[in-house]
Amino acid sequence: MGGVRSPAPDRDPGLQPERTRLAWRRTTLSAAVAAVLAVKTALHGGASATGVAVCAVCCAVWLCFVWVAHRRISGLASGARPPTLRARYAGAAVLCPVALAVCAAVLVL
Repeated sequence: MGGVRSPAPDRDPGLQPERTRLAWRRTTLSAAVAAVLAVKTALHGGASATGVAVCAVCCAVWLCFVWVAHRRISGLASGARPPTLRARYAGAAVLCPVALAVCAAVLVL
């Protein structure tokens, strides 16, 4: 009953890393579209100081998200088991889309 356990087989991730990489790329593309639409909305009808500031914030947030996504995609691309996403990167990955949504709300109102 308390027999010897067999060693764990080598990890076979299947297509999971590829799906995760594609999800990061898709999310980055969505963030890029949101940032471009924010810039277009801000500059529509003339550039104001507030509009330019919100555009700058949107672009900075987008660049931050692209940086986080690139780090994660690079980690997944290595053949070995990918490292766990650090808390600060996970926080940045959550805060960037939220910040883009806040910028969009500021631009719409």
